[in-house]
Amino acid sequence: MDFLSQLLRGIAFVPALVNGIEGLFGNKSGAEKKDAAMSFLQSALAMTDAVAAREIIAPDKFRDGISKIIDGTVECLNASTWCQKPSTPSSQPSA
Repeated sequence: MDFLSQLLRGIAFVPALVNGIEGLFGNKSGAEKKDAAMSFLQSALAMTDAVAAREIIAPDKFRDGISKIIDGTVECLNASTWCQKPSTPSSQPSA
């Protein structure tokens, strides 16, 4: 599997991963949720890497890039209706 395929597979995981981590660790801090997402994604990529017998030659740079993708995904999801709770009227109008 070439680098581009591996990168795209990693990116494809991120939205579902962030959503799942939010569901599992919703009461944790953002940093703790990001650490969990990074750990899960690194494990998934390591398995893919092992199966494909390919090595990332600069794992720290690769991990930093994936970290930025997670940050961007969270920013996009937080700006969307994905994280917006429906507004509830504080009081009903009198008849």
